[in-house]
Amino acid sequence: MEVQILGAHSVEAKGLRMASLLIDSILAIDAGGLTSSLSLSEQERVRAILLTHHHFDHTRDLVTLGANGGIFQIPVEVYALSETLDIVNSCLLDGRMYVDFSKWPSQERPFLQLKAIEPFKTEIIASYEVLAVPVKHPVPTIGYQVTSKDGKSLFYTGDTGPGLSACWEHISPQLLIVEVSGLNKFEEFLKSVGHLSAQLLKEELTQFRQIKEYIPRVVIVHIPPQYQGEVEQEIEDAARELGANIDVGYEGMKIAL
Repeated sequence: MEVQILGAHSVEAKGLRMASLLIDSILAIDAGGLTSSLSLSEQERVRAILLTHHHFDHTRDLVTLGANGGIFQIPVEVYALSETLDIVNSCLLDGRMYVDFSKWPSQERPFLQLKAIEPFKTEIIASYEVLAVPVKHPVPTIGYQVTSKDGKSLFYTGDTGPGLSACWEHISPQLLIVEVSGLNKFEEFLKSVGHLSAQLLKEELTQFRQIKEYIPRVVIVHIPPQYQGEVEQEIEDAARELGANIDVGYEGMKIAL
């Protein structure tokens, strides 16, 4: 399994992309920086997208991928909670700002085929076992454990705040991709909006170790670029204190499992 970080930041600017991962060139998780990171030929290989929640920085490129469907003529399956799909349908694919690619070119075979996924129910998607697990965020949000046929697995939290012990019970990944959206000094604010700091992540990983008796390799995403250097230092400190392997993700980063 090869995992590519397409978008590692919470905003977009030159050289920075919003939330999106790509597994083995065919399965994407979140679509904040999907088409903006991939060539047309690379986009054509994507067979399915898993959405963690409906926020714009995780869904934006659904529209541009749908538009490019006119070039590819190959549908892409889009999986998410039913609540997420309702918001995507009513706000992003509403047919007013642009074409509703969940109904175009036809209701029978649209370019974006929206499919509801249920938490704690394993699905086979693009030949992978996919398990959706709820995480802590102000809107309905799920993380995904994705397991390949040869047993390689990752878990991506999407956006989450503290309180993940119930989530950890259900997963056993070799790679954990998790957000850190601010500095330790903003801890109370981050808690209130459902995000993590390095210190909060350290506490969550301590619980992971207590439950699972190990800490997987960890890669940090959703980084606020204005605090990049400080986040990196706080993550380095947390990794040292935990004795864990924690890397800061970046656009184009590739991880082999």
